[in-house]
Amino acid sequence: MADSILNKYAELLVNYSLEIKKDDQVLIQGEDVSKDLIKEIYKEVLKNGGHPLVITKFDEQEELFYKYASEDQLNYSAPFTKYLMENVDASLKILGHNNTKNLAGVDPEKIKKRSIAQKEISEILMNRAAEGSLNWNICQFPTHADAQEAGMSLSDYKEFVYQACHLNKEDPVAYWENFGEELERIAAILNKKDELHFISEDTDLKVKVGGRTWVADKGKENYPGGEVFTGPIEDSVEGKIRFSFPGIYSGKEIEDIRLEFENGKVVNASAAKGEELLHSLLDTDEGSRYVGEVAVGCNKGITEFTRNMLFDEKIGGTIHLALGRSYPETGGKNISTIHWDMLCDMKNGGEIYADDQLIYRDGEFII
Repeated sequence: MADSILNKYAELLVNYSLEIKKDDQVLIQGEDVSKDLIKEIYKEVLKNGGHPLVITKFDEQEELFYKYASEDQLNYSAPFTKYLMENVDASLKILGHNNTKNLAGVDPEKIKKRSIAQKEISEILMNRAAEGSLNWNICQFPTHADAQEAGMSLSDYKEFVYQACHLNKEDPVAYWENFGEELERIAAILNKKDELHFISEDTDLKVKVGGRTWVADKGKENYPGGEVFTGPIEDSVEGKIRFSFPGIYSGKEIEDIRLEFENGKVVNASAAKGEELLHSLLDTDEGSRYVGEVAVGCNKGITEFTRNMLFDEKIGGTIHLALGRSYPETGGKNISTIHWDMLCDMKNGGEIYADDQLIYRDGEFII
């Protein structure tokens, strides 16, 4: 990545997404392979008068943990991590991997136990974000491993990231402010609706959203942004859905996922590949069979599936559901240690009805 683009990226994240001010305590996390972007963000936080704290992971760190950790270590939640989440003013997590498959051989039950152990930490983060006392963001640094996962060369993947983040525009902040107005308009319309009906190939699903809040993702919590989302009424999801893109969890793929819901709960589930992992995730806890999020992707700068949900869930012309935890700011009440997004293409014949009115066809809102 050219220094000028990295600098532009860091300025946008620090000033637009996180809005770092003087004396803000800022946690910056990422793998060591992302150090070039970490440096630029570190400098930008200092220029704003903030206090940056950098925590990086080394290559194979997670793989080694799951290989050698005892039962007690899998179930351990570090007090200093809780302290950080309770006290920092902003948190930035930079995605970028040395190896996207380093957990491919790990027993899913170990990953589940670790996830359950971190439940309190994730709840603190989400609740503080919802109440406005913590600014947080997740972004991507392009690496060879992530490029390979996306089926691209590194140079092509970099260009993909630039385009998805609109960093190739002269003023990306102006773009997000303008695009954000359109997302806010859509969210305002959806906030007046009671029931949504999604129709696509092998998909006929109804969800109630009356009284819940639709959020316009303008690149504040995720960068890039480009979706509208809410937490549906937990026991209202009815029908079936087929996810036309693979579901990705800890670097493992689950293909051709089909779910059937009754009274909000997954009652039947199948997959052409990775079905054992699918059922393991569904049985994580009491909330993992319920939908915590329903969303519509609107980012036309993202045109390809890359096996990275940070980008994939915002693809213009798609919808996604997340099993598990709701985002508190939506009014969603589902509690779980997982929040797992799955993606459905709506560009070829997909329709969304809101209170029996057609509002979306072939990947486009028509309201």
